[in-house]
Amino acid sequence: MIAGLEEPSQGAVFLDGKDITHLPTHKRNFGMVFQSLALFPHLTVGENIAYPLRIRGVDRKTQQERVKELLALVQLPGYAHRSISQLSGGQRQRVAIARALAHAPSLFLLDEPLSALDAKLREAMQMELRQLQQKLGVTTIVVTHDQREAMTMADLVVVMGDGRIRQAAPPIEIYRKPADAFVAGFIGSTNLLEVELDSAGRVVALGRPIPNLSLPDGMNKGLISIRPEDIQLEKDRANAIPGKISFVRDLGGTIEIFIDAGGTRIIAVVPPQMRNDIQEGSDVGIVLPAESCVVLKQ
Repeated sequence: MIAGLEEPSQGAVFLDGKDITHLPTHKRNFGMVFQSLALFPHLTVGENIAYPLRIRGVDRKTQQERVKELLALVQLPGYAHRSISQLSGGQRQRVAIARALAHAPSLFLLDEPLSALDAKLREAMQMELRQLQQKLGVTTIVVTHDQREAMTMADLVVVMGDGRIRQAAPPIEIYRKPADAFVAGFIGSTNLLEVELDSAGRVVALGRPIPNLSLPDGMNKGLISIRPEDIQLEKDRANAIPGKISFVRDLGGTIEIFIDAGGTRIIAVVPPQMRNDIQEGSDVGIVLPAESCVVLKQ
């Protein structure tokens, strides 16, 4: 709808205060990278990049200069005469980006641009795209289902669910202060636990009070979100939530621990230095630091 390829069923699209809802796509001056890239296989790399300029009537010399400039920008100097079939996935991605930038768009749209790449290349391209966006200063909208991609690339993350915006905020705020359970579960991994006030007015989770945690006025029960890296594990279970380690996933740099706490699964992340202290089937005490718990309304 932003690109003008779909008509909104209701509402309107505004750009700098101007209603562009019914403005044809070719008059919006936007650049777009499709999920499938949509490069022209019968054209060379240079011809693909120059295409937006050619259909606008730009002279050949200016086209060639712009292509050379963009190939240097996306780190593909000297590739102008290569066939698209000769390129790797990452190189094709760069060509699609260069083509979308050829006519100096006022808005840059990326539709899941890295979903077809392998994990290592995707991570590298995330940083490259972010650095390129910062260098050019062009407003960019990225659609992605990859949370790491959103955290890496965005100044502002908009989380959508059930056809509406659930939260719009900087990435770290989305991660640390999610607006609701949907956002908490969508961005990264988290533990969502039911809490309630006991007769003494303490906030209780899984049968144990959480010291120093309080609920908003008028709220007697709700949910808390706590990230795996904020969970603390203790061998002394006297004042902690009792649990049993059911699975350990060693990722090298971090270790994910899955704990059964009376039928509730808790995920904790610990550093590799604790590798020898973690064993499947062993009992542990789970501590939920109040400062790391985000209270959510049910």
